[in-house]
Amino acid sequence: MPLKLIVALLIDASAAFASVQHAPQWRTLGPGFEYAQLSLPGDPGMNATLHVVRVNPARAHVCAELASSLDRRNRTAGEWCHTRGLAVAINLGMFAGDGLSHLGYLRAAAHQVEGAWRTDYRSAFGVAPSRSNLPALRWVDLDHLGARDSLRDYALAIQNLRVIRNDRHVVWASQTRRWSEAAVGTDGQHRLLLLFCRDAMPMAELARRLLAAPLDVRGVMHVEGGPEASLSIHAGGVDLDLCGSFETGFREDDTNTVQWPIPKVLGVRARP
Repeated sequence: MPLKLIVALLIDASAAFASVQHAPQWRTLGPGFEYAQLSLPGDPGMNATLHVVRVNPARAHVCAELASSLDRRNRTAGEWCHTRGLAVAINLGMFAGDGLSHLGYLRAAAHQVEGAWRTDYRSAFGVAPSRSNLPALRWVDLDHLGARDSLRDYALAIQNLRVIRNDRHVVWASQTRRWSEAAVGTDGQHRLLLLFCRDAMPMAELARRLLAAPLDVRGVMHVEGGPEASLSIHAGGVDLDLCGSFETGFREDDTNTVQWPIPKVLGVRARP
């Protein structure tokens, strides 16, 4: 066999092996949702760890839990799981100075609305459609005509700061500020991606790494940063209560080891 052909075969085999090695190893948590942990490569010695819960809203029940509609008492993501029967909980979004109200628009049920549509928050999604002919998840960029109206028939609709546009374009401006991050996104198969990265980095850098990861990321919204960023998983033999720490100008260290109480979460339950 010619030497050039042998070298080419070895290169192809090496590339295929690398692809397999870097593919996420998904662990089923329940019907329609699964968990993986993967590395986000950066500069030498600067790899970050990403935790991902991937959810098919047609099979798993996606919901919002709000302190404002219960006892007005904030809870950690882990406490939200244990007290409200959630398998997974992540920050639903940033909140106002009253410690409760959503910044941006939130419709947690057909009759329950909190906050208001903001012109500077350009990302939103809806789940739990009222009609069977609608997709289980609708993710929209709000600078598109009619995008807001397209969420009208969804019981749960959430607006937050946009990080990656639905066409895989990073819209967050480059900056030096960095933080631990909790984010929510969608992929090419219209599944929700619940994303958590404790390793602090600028948002635009994290966005570029997410697009390079084998997740088929399409759109991403920011839901919280720093020590308040949280992800809890208590299902399928996985028990994790993850918390962020570093945030430029707020808590510039990596010593936080406990989740902070938060007023609302995006949750996942297994359907009966």
